[in-house]
Amino acid sequence: QVQLQASGGGLVQAGGSLRLSCAVSGRTSNMDTVAWFRQAPAEAREFLAAIKWNGGIKYYADSVRGRFFASRDNAKNTVSLQLNSLKSEDTAAYYCAAGTPVWLQADLSRTTSYPSWGQGTLVTVSS
Repeated sequence: QVQLQASGGGLVQAGGSLRLSCAVSGRTSNMDTVAWFRQAPAEAREFLAAIKWNGGIKYYADSVRGRFFASRDNAKNTVSLQLNSLKSEDTAAYYCAAGTPVWLQADLSRTTSYPSWGQGTLVTVSS
């Protein structure tokens, strides 16, 4: 079982930046990908980015490509998501998740591809 703990959320003005972190522990041999999702109130959970645990290959949703950047630090067992040029519509709870999806867009973006989830960290962007 893999455990994940997301942190780094907060209140930021539009145009600002935040860096989210996801601490990964447990049986990391059971997964090869960490992904970031977000969920705004009354909205479905939205895929943002995925990164290979080993090798660092990345994939981004079109909606955030060029503004959000994923990275990993295997020595510290963490995955980060840098959020830049934030907009009010980026306000949501942000989650990290781990699994072994097929590296195709459909499977990467599916919540059911990830059996392990962190508790979420709230990002609020004021306009």
